[in-house]
Amino acid sequence: MADWKIRPASMADVEAVAELRAVVLRADLERLGRYDEQRVRQRLRDGFAPAYTWVVEVGGTFAGCVALRPAADAHWLEHFYLAPHLQGSGIGTAVLRGLLEHCDRDGTLVRLNVLQGSPARRLYERHGFTLETEDPLSCSDSE
Repeated sequence: MADWKIRPASMADVEAVAELRAVVLRADLERLGRYDEQRVRQRLRDGFAPAYTWVVEVGGTFAGCVALRPAADAHWLEHFYLAPHLQGSGIGTAVLRGLLEHCDRDGTLVRLNVLQGSPARRLYERHGFTLETEDPLSCSDSE
């Protein structure tokens, strides 16, 4: 596994995160007939909350991000993106494991939405997420 670290996000990270989101989600959104190169970036910009977001860096360079947004009955795992060349390297697993361990210590339920057919769903299932609901585009899971 590459040498990586996680740091709090800032508003200065929004464009890097929006661009990574567009790259990572493109294949799934195209498969679902929903890819729009401006909209995929703007939706991230509109909902970006640096207070709940962390940036993953590999070798001091932006490589990914993850958000854990508090809600009334759980935290929502959102915007979990890792640069394609680093996917499968164990970094995503390590980041997710760390977040879930923190939430487990606090007794906090974690929920997420995953696009239908996304290969990322296997990662979440390996970490104990189970299907709660699904619609034509996404599935809601909780851990």
